[in-house]
Amino acid sequence: MCAAPAPTLSAIASPRRVSLPLAGKLAGVVPEVERHILEPILADIERLKRERNAVVIAHNYMTPDIFHGVADLRGDSLQLAKMAAETDADVIIMAGVLFMAETAKILSPDKTVLIPDTRAGCSLADSITGADVRRLRERHPGIPVVTYVNSSAEVKAESDITCTSSNAVRIVESLGVERVLFVPDQYLASWVATQTDVEVISWDGACEVHERFTGEQLAELRISDPELAIIAHPECPPDVLAEADVVGSTAHMTAWVAEHRPARVVLVTECSMADNVAQESPGTEFVRPCNMCPHMKRITVQNIRTSLETLDHEVVVDPAIAARARTAVEAMLAVG
Repeated sequence: MCAAPAPTLSAIASPRRVSLPLAGKLAGVVPEVERHILEPILADIERLKRERNAVVIAHNYMTPDIFHGVADLRGDSLQLAKMAAETDADVIIMAGVLFMAETAKILSPDKTVLIPDTRAGCSLADSITGADVRRLRERHPGIPVVTYVNSSAEVKAESDITCTSSNAVRIVESLGVERVLFVPDQYLASWVATQTDVEVISWDGACEVHERFTGEQLAELRISDPELAIIAHPECPPDVLAEADVVGSTAHMTAWVAEHRPARVVLVTECSMADNVAQESPGTEFVRPCNMCPHMKRITVQNIRTSLETLDHEVVVDPAIAARARTAVEAMLAVG
């Protein structure tokens, strides 16, 4: 099993902008009949982006019509955090979930940050509150809190530093301590603990997408196809990671497939991830299973267009909370 290397800051600071002609953005991505329906919507979005000086930032779990047809900037959670801080746009449309939009607002307080559907939440972020973190600190005085970015602004505000799945091990080791409190993902915490000598005390939250995978599922795949490459996200349970050839963030999954070009691969994560990577890896067959995130799927090209038209729904973070959360996020970005 191979752990994901940390992305370099130079790579993160140069995100991929989509610059294909409008007519070519969806060619080969969606069926032709669907493309004819979507292209007028994309045209409206492109016009509105110019009028609003807006960018659409899309997570790797967005559907292909958004990821390839609408997004100006795209990537995993760490990349999105950097993009939000660095873009010179006046308006940021977050094609992702609410905690991502909050992070964008925390790092860009003077920008207008919009989430096309306020119901785009996260089971992992909902598993813990700021009060929970304060209680953890009381039970474990003096131990720093490392918070996964898949968390609310108020939870980040109670933290010493944030991390993503790309840099979690590096962040934990950067603190130079013997033990850390790691919230809210129990499975990412468990994986980090296998990669470091630092004692990791975890919360019991989990992602509903990744928690549904099982090691038995992957073992059966391996028996039926011994040459299959299995790449798993570290939010998966330990029995799943034990069956994987590679463990890494969504950015690492993309890079690994591009570098190794396996004949067949299964990405043990959200379904749209494989759809999006497949567009850049035409020689690789992408094998299921995958699990759908119902929250990510609340974001559509239609409500992205509406959000740009009406400037709904603006994400607002209490300035006092934002200032404290920004300290934790910037501490992570300083490490890289």
